[in-house]
Amino acid sequence: MISFIEGDLIECQLNLAVVQIGGMGYEVHIPLTTSEKLPALGKEIKLYTHATYREDSQTLYGFFDRESRDFFRMIVDKVSGIGPKIALNLLGSLSLPTLKNSIANGDVGMLSKAQGLGKKTAERIVVELKDKVLPKGSVTPSQSQKQIPDGNLPEEKSTDFASYQDAVSALLTLGYKATDADQAIRKASESLGNEASTEELIRKALGR
Repeated sequence: MISFIEGDLIECQLNLAVVQIGGMGYEVHIPLTTSEKLPALGKEIKLYTHATYREDSQTLYGFFDRESRDFFRMIVDKVSGIGPKIALNLLGSLSLPTLKNSIANGDVGMLSKAQGLGKKTAERIVVELKDKVLPKGSVTPSQSQKQIPDGNLPEEKSTDFASYQDAVSALLTLGYKATDADQAIRKASESLGNEASTEELIRKALGR
């Protein structure tokens, strides 16, 4: 099993990166949340990977951090009827913290807004993964602003999670798609840094 690949980024599309290692270029399918963080072409990059092997194909999926890769594996392995393509779309539509929070709280509405997911599929994800997202005895982010599932919060970890979620919800109320709302608040969070309030995140996302 290929755990990760590290090399020079020589090509990048919305959901595909080509990484050159030792004179060979590896095509790696990636979610939008990873492609947003890729460096400039020619720069070195490390992607945590999951490989699938079939009679007629071999496919490599890559993620910016190990937690996203492991979450991808859990979805594919534990949720019936969901393959790598749908799992990749899910991780590209919503950030990992938002996904974990939505599953832990049974927020089918949020999950079903992700690209390629219907309500029934979202309900199946909640049923299969709700008890696996958080360790026993933990509280969900909605119950505690400081504790994040597994302690894993990628770029958003510098921002209060409750404020982040409230800001995403506010953009959804304004008519944003779930993917666009999460992406806008992610960028606002990275720009504003530590302890940004809900109002500050919203203003930044709206360009005010």
